[in-house]
This record gives sequence, structure tokens and C-alpha cells, in this order.
Amino acid sequence: MDSVILQAIGIATLATCLWVFRRRLRVTALDNLPGPPAKSWLFGSWEQLFGRGAWDYHRQISETYGDIMRVKGLCGANNLYVYDPKAVHHILVKDQDLYEETAGFLKTNSFTFGDSFFTALGDRHRLHRKMLNPVFSIAHMREMVPLFYEISHKLENTLRKMTANGPKEVDMLEWNTRLALELIGQSGLGYTFDTLEEGSTPHPYGIASKQFMPLSGGFHANVAKEVIAPIVARFAGPRVGRFLANWVPWKDLQGFRDVIDTLNGTAAEILAEKKKVILVGDEAMKAQVGHGKDIISILLKSNMDALGEDKLTDEELHGQVSALTFAATDTTSSALSRILYLLAINKDCQDRLRQEIRQAKEDNGGRDIDYDTLVSLPYLDAICRETLRLYSPVPYLLRTARADMVLPLATPVKGIDGSDIQEVLVPNGTILFVSVVSSNTNTKLWGPDSYEWKPERWLNKLPDTVINARLPGVYSHLLTFFAGGRSCIGFKFSQLEMKVALALLVDQLEFAVSKEQIVWQMTAVVLPHPDYDSVRPRLPLMISRAA
Repeated sequence: MDSVILQAIGIATLATCLWVFRRRLRVTALDNLPGPPAKSWLFGSWEQLFGRGAWDYHRQISETYGDIMRVKGLCGANNLYVYDPKAVHHILVKDQDLYEETAGFLKTNSFTFGDSFFTALGDRHRLHRKMLNPVFSIAHMREMVPLFYEISHKLENTLRKMTANGPKEVDMLEWNTRLALELIGQSGLGYTFDTLEEGSTPHPYGIASKQFMPLSGGFHANVAKEVIAPIVARFAGPRVGRFLANWVPWKDLQGFRDVIDTLNGTAAEILAEKKKVILVGDEAMKAQVGHGKDIISILLKSNMDALGEDKLTDEELHGQVSALTFAATDTTSSALSRILYLLAINKDCQDRLRQEIRQAKEDNGGRDIDYDTLVSLPYLDAICRETLRLYSPVPYLLRTARADMVLPLATPVKGIDGSDIQEVLVPNGTILFVSVVSSNTNTKLWGPDSYEWKPERWLNKLPDTVINARLPGVYSHLLTFFAGGRSCIGFKFSQLEMKVALALLVDQLEFAVSKEQIVWQMTAVVLPHPDYDSVRPRLPLMISRAA
């Protein structure tokens, strides 16, 4: 039986490669676009594009070929690499239902999180967002501020205790992950994961979420996601997927399987507990962590009142819990870790930020800074915006054209035949790399210093080139939190978490770099590692009491 399954998958994989090869024989408009040469016929440029240390390659091709280019995919297929503002608007906003996530993304996330807003399409995805929108409103976030401070103070106190006898090296990625998980746990799920005390054991979910991106990122994992996962989903299903995860001699695959088990097991436990409490009544909910105001409690109550097709299934509710927890943990801890790392490198910026925070706290009578003041502190805001511009936690998006499309360009490009190309004919099935990092560092928009970290650029009027580009991003003329109906629904929530944490940590503690080398791997969510081959992310920083 096992051999039959493997033979069937092998035949399906071969058939897919032959189908791609036949498509490659057709000449399309994409063949006239300039682009980098492929490293190999079989894998095209994917090894360079998806490499964990691919930063220099992305910068090189952006500077050489411009805002849109042809890149070679698997079996010589033509893919598009794009960050032209007008083209991005069509892909992510105007024609978003015709540029869907790739089959690999949808199937892998379906295996991982179940039916969630990650995998829902069209009207179903809009329903998922509609039910979550109220809990990410400004009014609801204002209510969450005291809780954010309460949780963040726990980490502040722990780090102060750890540095009572002098400077200490601390893995801040671990603590930032634990903090982000506890923040989404209490405010989002009405569930506590962690005491945030020294010596306490991190929740298995936090450990698993840190391992998810290193195991699922990189060249080989992306090939497996985009080729094998859709085939398994189409011809076999989850049971065969589980069989392959157990049988294939690939250590990373077994690690990924264990991570998925932890994520799903935790989500199932949380959802079952919340359902029991809701059945008991409002008083029981108020007695819980989150007091019934957490995201999942609100979602479950709304779903109970929904009718017909507006009602989420149990599988979708499970998927919401799993996807929401993961999305709110990894990206926030990545961004917060990057900010602390940059402050450790740039002591003058750290000192200036500390002065701004302390002045705001003094103006508030020594109490925690109130919501309106916190979100409008100019230098804190500038540091967050500049970090999210230059070092987006998510470096790129993948999309697939679901029909033959015409993609207009803001800036024409020269075709290989010398013609001016003002719009690109995109064949059905074409994979598109929407480059967040290239868009956010576009020298034509941000100027020659676009690759430099300069928070001060946000204290002045932005260049007209940035304003006039009309990038569709939901945040600060950037693609960091994406655009359109699949933009990050919790981006303001994430910013508030980071600002609360920074207001407490930078006030009380000083951060400096350690002797350990740090590189930032270009996986689906960027994380710090000791080297590009590591699958265990960490960010050791030297921490001491601030004067």
C-alpha cells in the first residue's frame, strides 16, 4: 500500500513537471521582459530567490532590472517579480480575486492551520474578516491598553531582576516571542500561556512557533510547498500527507510535522475551553482571562448569532484560533526583536528614544503613558515606521494569476526587442513575486539612502516621489502590511503591542550587542539566527539597567 501511494505521488509530480514544461514551450509576452538568467533549468532562479541569505540577490536584481522583470521558475516556467506601484495596486487591490495566493500557500496553510482567513478565498474570506473587524477597531484597542501594560510590565520586571547584578546576555527573541504570545493569548484568546518569569518554562506553542519559519522557509521547503503539497492535497489528502511526513527521510519535515501537531493541539484546547465557558454564560466569561472581551470570545458570540452561510463551521473556528495566534506571534516578535537589535547598534538613537519616553511618562504624572500620547510619540513612531520600512518581517508575497490578465505599469520598461512595455500580458497560472523589500527600498521613491536606517526621515515631510507613487499599502506608503482585502487585519494591534513594550523596556533597560554573530534569514517571516543554515533562531543581546 505504501509503495502504491508513493508511486502515485511520483507519477503526479512527474505529470506536473511535464505540464509545466509544455507551458514553457509556448512563447508569451513574458519572454520579452528582461530578467536575471536562471541558475538551472529545473529550479530556475528559485534557489536564489528563496535562499535564506537572499538579501543581496533581491537588491541586485531590483537595481539591475527595475520594477518588473521575468524570473525563471521551476522547469523553466516564466514567473514575474514585481514591485511597480500601479501593477501592485492591480494585483493586491483592483483585481485581487484574480491574483490569488499560490496553490502551495493555500494547501500548506490548510494542512497547518485548517480552514482560516489564511486559506479562505473570495466571499468566504470577506466573511472571516468581517467577523474579526470589530475586535481590531481603535475603540477595542483602547480597552486593551491596560492589559498590554500589565503583561509587558511582567517582562520588564523579569529582565530587571536578571540584570540586578550587572549586564547579562539574554536571548531577546525568546522573550519577545513569549511576550507576543501572552499578549495575543490574553487579549485575543482569553488564555494565558506564560508567567513571563525567569526560570519558567516557555509554553510549547511558543517554542513551536519559533521553529515554524526556519523549517518551512528556504529553497527546498518552498519547492516542496509549491510542488508536492498541492499534489498531495489534490490526489491524496491529509492522511497521506501525514504518512509522507512520517516516512520521508527528511529531518526538517518531521520537525515541521511536530510543530503543526503542537499548533493544532493548542488551538483545539483553547477553542474547546472557550465554548464551554460561553455555554455557561456571561458571568463565567467575565471571570476568565480577558473577561470575555478577547477576540475569540467575541467571535464565538457573533458566530452564535449568525445565520446560514454567514456562520463559521467548527473547522473554520479552529482555523481562526490557530491562524490568529500564529500570525500575531511571529511577525510581532520579529519586528520587536529587529527594533531592539537596531537600538543596540545605534546607542544615540536608543538614548534619544529613552529621553522621549521618560519625558512623556513624567508629563503623565509618572504613570504609564496613555494611549493617545503613546501612539503619537514622534521619535518612537519614527523608529517603528523606519524599521518596518527597511526590515519588513514579511519580505515578499506570492500570487498566482487565475486568468489571462493585463497588468498596467506606472513606469514603462524596455523589452528585450527594444520596445517600450507599458502593460504586461500575464498568462493564466503565472506565479508572481510581489517584493515587499524591493518596494520599501525603491530608490526611485525613497532616494539614494533608501537602504539606510534613518528614523529621522519620518520626522519630516516624505518625498513627493513617495506620495505620488500612490502605493496601495495600508500603512505609511509601504507594503509591509500588504494591501487590499488580504492586508494584515491586525497591523494596528501589532504596532500598539510594540510601542507598549518599547515604552517600558527602553525606559528601564539598556540594550547592547553581544559578541555572537547575527544574520537575519529571509524566510516567510524574517528571524535572527547565528548563521544562514541554522533552524533555531535566537537574538542574544547584552542587557543592563538604564541610567
